[in-house]
Amino acid sequence: MTPTALTPRWPVPALNLPLTDGERFVLGAPPSERFDLVVFYRGLHCPICAKYLMELARLAPAFAQRGVGVVAVSSDGAERAQGMADKIQASALRFAYGLSLRSARQWGLYISTARGKTSIGIEEPELFSEPGVFLVRPDGTLYYGSTQTMPFARPSFQDLLGAIDFAIANDYPARGEYTGAL
Repeated sequence: MTPTALTPRWPVPALNLPLTDGERFVLGAPPSERFDLVVFYRGLHCPICAKYLMELARLAPAFAQRGVGVVAVSSDGAERAQGMADKIQASALRFAYGLSLRSARQWGLYISTARGKTSIGIEEPELFSEPGVFLVRPDGTLYYGSTQTMPFARPSFQDLLGAIDFAIANDYPARGEYTGAL
């Protein structure tokens, strides 16, 4: 079964997940001023994810200044999600966990099977989702989306900040919305 592609300007699937701080992340409740940045990562087993999330944590205040709420999401359980939060020491970043693989697929994420221990000696889950980065408007519609089949070559958060600045300054619409006949 292939992932379902989300369509810009259309509603994204619901997200209602526990956070490592004991709270819950409910997408759009309340909505961020301009966007919610939802960053799906592979899990604690992924050293590339840790490095990527460290960069996100470093830039989280810059996203907040632009009215963008940020959350990192994985299908890991509470203990592994807390392990990632502890590993990257990200006080400015919220970690949601327990994403079902069915929900991951609704978001268009690719699903991988375990290959044993990773280079950092942590066992991969039997099944887990590959990365995805999404900007969701306050009305719950997709503005930007990127999914990957591999853990590497992800969108740059610094570039994304520049794109957000451009979008805000120019009231730039979400693109890729056409679903008609070709």
